[in-house]
Amino acid sequence: MYSGAAAAAGPPRRDFISVTLGPEEAVGVGGYNNSKAWRRRSCWRKWKQLSRLQRSVILFLFAFLAVCGVISYTSMGEAWKSITNKSLDEQRTEQEIPGLKLANPAVLPAPQKADANHGDYPELSLQKPPKPPHVRRGPSNLQIKAPRRDMRLKIRHDTIRAVEELVEADKVEKTEKSIISWRGAVIEPDQSTEPPSSKIKEPEKPSSVEAEDQKEPVPINERQLAVIEAFRHAWKGYKDFAWGHDELKPLSKSYSEWFGLGLTLIDALDTMWILGLKEEFEEARKWVANDLVFDKNVDVNLFESTIRILGGLLSTYHLSGDSLFLEKAKDIGNRLMPAFKTPSKIPYSDVNIGRGTAHPPRWTSDSTVAEVTSIQLEFRELSRLTGDEKFQKAVDEVMKHVHTLSGKNDGLVPMFINTNSGQFTHLGVYTLGARADSYYEYLLKQWIQGGKKENELLEDYTKAIEGVKKHLLQRSEPKKLTFVGELAHGHFSAKMDHLVCFLPGTLALGAHNGLAADHMKLAEALIETCYQMYAQVETGLSPEIVHFNLHAQKGHKDVEIKPADRHNLLRPETVESLFYMYRFTGDKKYQDWGWEILQNFNRYTRVPTGGYTSINNVQNPSNPEPRDKMESFFLGETLKYMFLLFSDDIDLINLDKYVFNTEAHPLPIWVPA
Repeated sequence: MYSGAAAAAGPPRRDFISVTLGPEEAVGVGGYNNSKAWRRRSCWRKWKQLSRLQRSVILFLFAFLAVCGVISYTSMGEAWKSITNKSLDEQRTEQEIPGLKLANPAVLPAPQKADANHGDYPELSLQKPPKPPHVRRGPSNLQIKAPRRDMRLKIRHDTIRAVEELVEADKVEKTEKSIISWRGAVIEPDQSTEPPSSKIKEPEKPSSVEAEDQKEPVPINERQLAVIEAFRHAWKGYKDFAWGHDELKPLSKSYSEWFGLGLTLIDALDTMWILGLKEEFEEARKWVANDLVFDKNVDVNLFESTIRILGGLLSTYHLSGDSLFLEKAKDIGNRLMPAFKTPSKIPYSDVNIGRGTAHPPRWTSDSTVAEVTSIQLEFRELSRLTGDEKFQKAVDEVMKHVHTLSGKNDGLVPMFINTNSGQFTHLGVYTLGARADSYYEYLLKQWIQGGKKENELLEDYTKAIEGVKKHLLQRSEPKKLTFVGELAHGHFSAKMDHLVCFLPGTLALGAHNGLAADHMKLAEALIETCYQMYAQVETGLSPEIVHFNLHAQKGHKDVEIKPADRHNLLRPETVESLFYMYRFTGDKKYQDWGWEILQNFNRYTRVPTGGYTSINNVQNPSNPEPRDKMESFFLGETLKYMFLLFSDDIDLINLDKYVFNTEAHPLPIWVPA
């Protein structure tokens, strides 16, 4: 059909092609007419003209492009869903707080479902812990890519962090900062915390951890799995019989109210996060979002509501990055402020959080020294997060006032202080037990929290420890256990509360932060004593109070227990100190001692239908006389410290980055920018 002819001789030479259309083609019958059918036949002829190799290459390219398209569509769909599915709660938060920044990714990873148990408990199904995600490590200036999207979406359901992760993923190749995956969380290594200034500022983001310190997570071991099982058993009883109420009564399958604010639930929030109990945490979060209301006509104790509720909410905010908990913390913090409206600025013990009024107990105008000096960590942190200095100013005034008071004995303080005069009362009685204990604890911890700059706090703490050595230390017979007694008007009493067992851990924490080495030696001696308060008792559980024998008597142990003191409330202080001692020394005996205590809790206080109960008689293994009450601190403190004690991961609440309040809620240490 095609023909060609050469041009005539002579320059320039021109080539051309002539095309002749036949009749059918000209009229569009049977030839090219631009119809779809003609084009299909024409394409098919061209396809058949290709070699088999050419056709194979083309088919492979089309298949490859199709696979890439499916993968891209799935990835973009997840990213778009993460951005567009912003919760109504977060939108409302942004409307109410125009200047609020998005929270940083969680300091700890979102809890992973922990279906695990230990062989001693048949209802558990033991599983191997999931293989941790690969973590790249390197110097601080090394460029490290953010974790894969599927990992990041799995570690946090929170849409605020989902948006931030997308932003960080876009910037990761441009920024000069290292971004490292630590247990699934995206960390900005240069993020730091600061003390509050006098200026109002936007709420602080949750603290983050320096990249160069990150290590691969340590797998959960069998003892930790046993703690998880114990927590779930306790939580089952609370959920079934006391949901949303303050405390479980496991034997009667009911509950008791103190403030009517869900104390057990709030106290346990950060424990669930640390233990990796994702489902339980989410369920509790929904209750906080929908049912936790502080606008009610109820009197609450300033100290207890601060350490349990305010401390628990602040800690959970830092661990999860969820702004819901910060908003609730601000609400309760503001409602507690009327307590400080006293002539002396020493706060009243009780506050009506609905009416905005405060008052001392009905029988006295005194407050206990421990209560007014053990709310500082929480209110100071609330100021740092909100930029509102009123919270820190109120509690700092209390500490400065107590610092100047007379009536101390070589740093030891009396148990009571008057809210009108601001002076110590009931002079001459000194103890590290009830009503005074956490005063000493918070002296050290405030100093650590503030970056070791507030010298008055350190001065008061070190002086008090010297006072303890001088006036309160004695050794028992026959094992010569070192213990802390009490002093009443110059007379020594060999009485020691279980509450005093916070002291070994506090001493060890001080030594870790550069204080005298003999503080650690004293800590080692005292933790041995606290362990013996369990080991020398028939059930292996400590009573609330013991008396030590100062003189050797045939057939007598070091520890004597009076009938009124032989109850056990599931307290955490010994386990708390075991945690500090193991973390700082690595001595496995402290883990073994804690394991014995957990087994005895399971043996004598565990209720089959769910929960654990306090007992009245630690000396009677056959009938420990259950009291039908599970204190909120059993979930908030005892089991949390157990889990941390059994862990070999020093970054699981790193003690160089966090300080625990007296209810075991970790708060960040302020690091200067």
